[in-house]
Amino acid sequence: MSTRRRRCPIAMAGACAAVGLAILTAGCSRSATASDPPPASGSQVTVFAASSLTAAFTTIGRQFETEHPGTTVRFNFAGSADLVAQLQQGAPADVFATADIATMDKALTTGLVSGSPKGFATNSLMIAVPPSNPGMIQDFADLTKPGTHVVVCAPVVPCGAATKTVERKTGVTLTPVSEESAATDVLNKVASGEADAGVVYVTDVKRAAGRVTGIAIATNVNAVNTYPIAVLASSSSPTLAQQFESMVLGPLGQRVLADAGFAVQ
Repeated sequence: MSTRRRRCPIAMAGACAAVGLAILTAGCSRSATASDPPPASGSQVTVFAASSLTAAFTTIGRQFETEHPGTTVRFNFAGSADLVAQLQQGAPADVFATADIATMDKALTTGLVSGSPKGFATNSLMIAVPPSNPGMIQDFADLTKPGTHVVVCAPVVPCGAATKTVERKTGVTLTPVSEESAATDVLNKVASGEADAGVVYVTDVKRAAGRVTGIAIATNVNAVNTYPIAVLASSSSPTLAQQFESMVLGPLGQRVLADAGFAVQ
């Protein structure tokens, strides 16, 4: 595995240190150069990514395969906490992207990550309701109406931790009927009519347009998650992994992410 790293300029916010102190921006990425060995025919790069990245990363993956003939991008989309657990149990992967810094820190402190993770996008929360809005939800406080069936993410996953932040800021305490391991699971329960409302990401609501309706959470009480990406220390294809990371951080990846509803660098 190549050990070359590019240092961030001091003028960038923070230093190339622990993720919790300073998530590096896209300007810290290292693009593939002519000196990088080309991937072998039939190569594969495996990406573990937060479920809220499914649509955007799938699009980026297709473009990556186009630009790297003979290479296949395999994805494992799930809740960030579940993905860390899988990696800790030895699941093989090359690239890791989480829905918050805290979860990436767990991977970093346990030696799963090679180099310094880099922030590539942010996401905030939104209330999702069925198109008919049976609970007549208008704002976050309405989620506590008697008889309202609300679904949220479990506190141990990024969207759940973010929901708890909104609860603290608003002084509203939710009593969910279910706590899920990923935002997509919350979204699916709302879309199927199993719940009157759910708290998910802005990007989830955009992706499910027509199946759910989004209700904004006021900016001053909302929670914003930074999404970091990193090459894994156990990667069997470190060059491809670095190149995939560079595509996410580069103009094409940032455009795809913005189209999906993420705020980008």
